[in-house]
Amino acid sequence: MLIDWFTVGAQVINFLVLVWLLKRFLYRPILDAIDAREQRIAAELADADAKRAEARQERKIFYQKNQAFDAQRAALLAQATDAAKSERQRLLDEARQAADALRAKRQEALRQEADQLKQALRQRTQQEVFAIARKTLTDLAGVSLEERLVAVFIERLGAMDGEAHALFAEALKTNSDLVRVRSAFDLPDDQRAVIQAALNSAFETEVPVRFETAPDLAGGVELSVNGQKIAWSIKEYLGSLEQGVAELLCGS
Repeated sequence: MLIDWFTVGAQVINFLVLVWLLKRFLYRPILDAIDAREQRIAAELADADAKRAEARQERKIFYQKNQAFDAQRAALLAQATDAAKSERQRLLDEARQAADALRAKRQEALRQEADQLKQALRQRTQQEVFAIARKTLTDLAGVSLEERLVAVFIERLGAMDGEAHALFAEALKTNSDLVRVRSAFDLPDDQRAVIQAALNSAFETEVPVRFETAPDLAGGVELSVNGQKIAWSIKEYLGSLEQGVAELLCGS
């Protein structure tokens, strides 16, 4: 078989021209379109990845903000709870202090009222005792209460034992002031003279005396010199009576 090389060459040339034309006008646009599509797809994928990353970042930020909001809400709630507890405790303390103050005020008022009642009872009892004693002494002996009190005091003065007498005698020697004689009532001149004479006789010397009135003695006479005292009064009897009245009042 004879080969027509011209035909073969023409066919080869036609094939090469066809290949070039296909490559130039068909394959290249297709490849360019494929490359462009791949690039577009890659760009879209990259954009999608970026958006996903942005979404994750936004979700992370939102989660952090939510966590911060929860923490802030918990802190505000705890602060409000603590403030409420503090305010409640403050109100309770103020109420307790007010109650204590009211109780103390009431107790003080009751104490003052009891003291006033006790003082009134003491004064009234003293007045009644004096009145009864005066009337009894006057009816029985024809003497006043004051005279009898002075007489009892002089008896006490004369009944001093040796040690007490020595102490008073020494006090009189070392004393530069007047000897004080206090009584619950004003002593008349004749009774003062009796006491002065009794002192001079008891200590065998002229005793300088200053007479004073002291209602707190509750009916009696007291001699004091340089820290030494001789006294007699009905205060002890009134004290026993007062104690009995106080126990009666407490029991009621």
